Amino acid sequence: MRAIVAAPDAVDGFRVTEVPDPAPGRGQVLVEVRHAAVNAGEVRHLDAWPAGSVLGHDAAGHVLRGAEDGSGPRAGDRVLAFGPGAWAQRAVFEVDSVAVVPPAVDLAEVAALPMVGLTALRTLRASGPLRGRRVLITGASGGVGRVAVQLARHFGAYVLAVVGSAARGEGLAALGADEVIVGLDGGVAPVDVVLETVGGAQLVTAWGLLAPGGVLHSIGWASGAPAVFPVNSTFAPGVARTLRSFGDTSAPAADLALLLDLVARGELRAPIGWRGSWHRLGEAVGALRERRVPGKILLDLD
Repeated sequence: MRAIVAAPDAVDGFRVTEVPDPAPGRGQVLVEVRHAAVNAGEVRHLDAWPAGSVLGHDAAGHVLRGAEDGSGPRAGDRVLAFGPGAWAQRAVFEVDSVAVVPPAVDLAEVAALPMVGLTALRTLRASGPLRGRRVLITGASGGVGRVAVQLARHFGAYVLAVVGSAARGEGLAALGADEVIVGLDGGVAPVDVVLETVGGAQLVTAWGLLAPGGVLHSIGWASGAPAVFPVNSTFAPGVARTLRSFGDTSAPAADLALLLDLVARGELRAPIGWRGSWHRLGEAVGALRERRVPGKILLDLD
């Protein structure tokens, strides 16, 4: 079969090549991948994978072989899947990492959801009840940001979406943002929750906007710049503020099913900013690195 693998010797750091078919083990399903999605972090950290490793985590397709014990999806089911090795014609996933796609839901659209959807959903859930609270989302034009805007609004929050330019803020109000803010240099009233995806100076500024008892989730570092906190800026009287990280994408099947249900009900749209053949991945990655893709890259496998 063909797959996209890490290739440190290649200009782009990857190549499409022939690899052995994967063999499902106990508690795993074999999926024929029809669509896969690219996360920005995967592009930035290609050098973290050994040469020849099949790349990617987000996929949608059809089950070719179900788990031997009969658990999980059956052969022929349309599924959304999350796990390493997704950018291939066939991939193996744990049973607790796949969810059946409802009949009315477009298989291609939801392929862009797993990584960003799990990150946004689980981060917001960890923030406690959101109804009536002020939630600030930085990097809101990206994949995580666009899903987080929709989910925060769904949970009843007042949503402030932060973007780098007016052009990148287009469409966010329609997704549920109450305010679309270009940068954080202007006056922003205190907020209760921050989903911070940019890092660097913006993380420091966002920390200063937290109300007593607020929580800032550092879930990305798109800027690549260090965050330097002024002396005593992490101290304040009153109820303690919290800075948290995120990294738990384990056993995502139930949450993938929840996201799919929201899509089926028209309450969530996948953040697709570019779509094309997987043979055009180099072109798509170039556009992503140049910040010409609002949201995620969707690849059609042929």
